Amino acid sequence: MTDYGHALEFGIFPSPDAAAPDRVLELAQLADVLGLDLVTVQDHPYQARHLDAWTLLSVVAARTTAVRVAPNVVNLPLRPPAVLAQAVASLDLLTGGRVELGLGAGAFWDAIVAAGGERLGPGQAVDALVEAIAVLRASWSGEGSVRVEGEHHRVVGLHAGPRPAHPVGIWVGAYGPRMLGVTGRLADGWLPSMGYADPDALGPMNARIDDAAVGAGRASEDVRRLYNVVPAGRSGSGLRGRVTDWPEQLAGLTLEHGMATFVLGTDDPDLVRAWASEVAPATRELVDAERAAAAVEVDGPDAGGTAVGDAPGGPGDAAGRRDEAVTRSAAASTRPPATPAFVPTPDDGTRLTGELPWDEAARPVHPDRSDASGYGDAELAAPRHLVDVHDHLRSELAQVRDVVDQVARGMLSVGAARSAVNAMTMRQNQWTLGAYCEAYCRVVTGHHTLEDQAMFPRLRRRDPDAAPVIARLEEEHEVIHDVLDDVDRALVALVSEEDGALDRLRHVVDLLTDTLLSHLAYEERELMHPLARHGMF
Repeated sequence: MTDYGHALEFGIFPSPDAAAPDRVLELAQLADVLGLDLVTVQDHPYQARHLDAWTLLSVVAARTTAVRVAPNVVNLPLRPPAVLAQAVASLDLLTGGRVELGLGAGAFWDAIVAAGGERLGPGQAVDALVEAIAVLRASWSGEGSVRVEGEHHRVVGLHAGPRPAHPVGIWVGAYGPRMLGVTGRLADGWLPSMGYADPDALGPMNARIDDAAVGAGRASEDVRRLYNVVPAGRSGSGLRGRVTDWPEQLAGLTLEHGMATFVLGTDDPDLVRAWASEVAPATRELVDAERAAAAVEVDGPDAGGTAVGDAPGGPGDAAGRRDEAVTRSAAASTRPPATPAFVPTPDDGTRLTGELPWDEAARPVHPDRSDASGYGDAELAAPRHLVDVHDHLRSELAQVRDVVDQVARGMLSVGAARSAVNAMTMRQNQWTLGAYCEAYCRVVTGHHTLEDQAMFPRLRRRDPDAAPVIARLEEEHEVIHDVLDDVDRALVALVSEEDGALDRLRHVVDLLTDTLLSHLAYEERELMHPLARHGMF
């Protein structure tokens, strides 16, 4: 088992189809709005059906605000490293540090030669890659002159620079023994693809990278492990089953092989939405739970309690009691080390709508009403993890509310002005809001589905006293899902410019706030003992 402890990242790998340029840009913008980490594109300069990788990445970077971009991977034989270094650094400066570099030694040599490149043998291609990395590093230093007198790349006397906005990662697409060794010695990441390196081959390849890294005086974790993944096709290679089956497979790849960045090859916007809103959060939840349990086992149950991490704050400029309720609930989960070592997030009773669709006084309670002071870190890992997940939901809810307020202010400021520019701006804002809200709804639904299918059945078997509470939580899941559907309908009405649509949207988001915050606090309070005694999964 090899888990290098890297934070998980998720990206996409759309086709740079020259016949459908709008589609790849829309997919990139969708990835940005949904909060994915990466948009990557393949680089085959000899392919007439493809858009040029660097031109495409530049436009993608200009159309997005947060997502990072990278070639996957650069065709080095047709990209001179000195020119490549300046292109990467320039785009990184223009985007505020959102560029990484996937680098390949080259393939499809007939096509490379047809495009004016030099045919290299396998050993020569690896040598050229090593020389290119030296040119890139020296150029990005921004200091002095570059001097690399290689057999394939000779750069002598070139002034170094510009320096990128951030330390650009060099991710090598490697499969052969020698390339894997170069990756361990020199690269910041390893970027293989399913179909070329399937899961059963990752262990030996990782071991070779680790040996090379240690031999070069580095740590194994200095090399991030990335993985291009695809849905399973007729060959059987890829992620198996339905989308709901993927988190367990991806979590296994992280915990067993250290793969920490997953890049999905797809041109399907619905699959991109599911990838961002269902697969990514569920995978993170599974990996976080296993890492937390493993950390407790290593440290020992009496190593001393640590508090749940700081809960994210509320929206930056939102005001009024709607946002105060979210902020108070999120802030309540920020607690210093104390006795008892764990306190569920309190519910301060603030309600925005006054019309909760359930009777809170009729909720069942767990018969054990004692505090958590009798548990050690090992037992409290599971309830703490539940609070961490809930803190994320609370934080994202605050951001949803902030986006709704921003759109509302924009619509009101437009007023009677209906210029083409105003209309385009509002349509874009509404589209962004719709995508953001849809993403949040998927996250909540995914979390509840994971509880319904995995956590609740286990706790019901292990702790019969918790069965009434679990049944009530399942009922509340259904109610919250109905509210999420109302949010979706309100968004459709807003885009359709129906009368009163903005007020309706604000109301249903208030109702979502009331129901979700009430539900999360109730779940943390009543499942503390079952989770501490029996674990989460």
